[in-house]
Amino acid sequence: MNLEALEKRISIIFKNRDLLKEALTHRSYLNENPNWGRHNERMEFLGDAVLELITTEYLYQKYPQAAEGELTAFRAALINYQMLAQAAQEIDLEKYIFLSKGEAKDTGKARESILANAFEALTAGIYLDQGYKAVQNFVGKFLLPHLDEIVEKQLYKDAKSLLQEIAQEKLKLTPAYKVLEESGPEHQKTFKVGVYFGENLIAQSSGSSKQEAEINAASQALSLI
Repeated sequence: MNLEALEKRISIIFKNRDLLKEALTHRSYLNENPNWGRHNERMEFLGDAVLELITTEYLYQKYPQAAEGELTAFRAALINYQMLAQAAQEIDLEKYIFLSKGEAKDTGKARESILANAFEALTAGIYLDQGYKAVQNFVGKFLLPHLDEIVEKQLYKDAKSLLQEIAQEKLKLTPAYKVLEESGPEHQKTFKVGVYFGENLIAQSSGSSKQEAEINAASQALSLI
C-alpha cells in the first residue's frame, strides 16, 4: 500500500513511518497478519483527546459570547463518528486502512465507525510524530471547516428536537412517532418507526432500539422538508 500518497494528500511527511502504519491498522488485520505489529486502538484513545482539545480551543476563541452548553453541543456535533467519517472520506483515508477481508466488506454504520476511528488514530499519529502545531493545522484544514455547516443547519441539535422546532414553527403541530414493525430475535430486535404530522406519515426508518429508530426517522423527515 502506498502510504506516501496519503502523506501527500494531507501534506505531512512522517518522520516515524511506523506511527502512520499503526494509526491505519485495524484490529481485524492482525487476525490474518499476526506478525504485522500493533493495531490502532490506543492511538484512537489519544486522538480522541487531541481532537477534543483542538476543537474546544477553537470554539472558545471563535464564539466568545456562547455559553458552555452551546459550545459543548457544537463540539459534540463536530467530533461525532459521522462527521469524523466524512472528514476521513474527504482525504481518501479508506484506501489506506489495513483491514481483514471480512471487515473490508462492511458498509453503513460499521464502515463509518472504522473510518472515524482511523481519523482519530491518524490525528494521534501526527501529534506524536510532528507535535501540537502540526496536528492543529491538520484538524484546522480537514475537520474544522465543517463547523459552519453544523451551525448554519443546526446540526448540533438532535434530529428529534430540530424536527419538533421546525414543525411547531411552520405547521403549529408536534411530530408523533409510531412503531410500524418489530423484527428479529428478542435480544437483537430491529424496530421500524414512522414519524407523523397529524395523520400524515412523513418518513420512516429503522434502528436497533425504538429511540434510535425515532432519531433516524426524524433525520429522514428533516432531509425531506
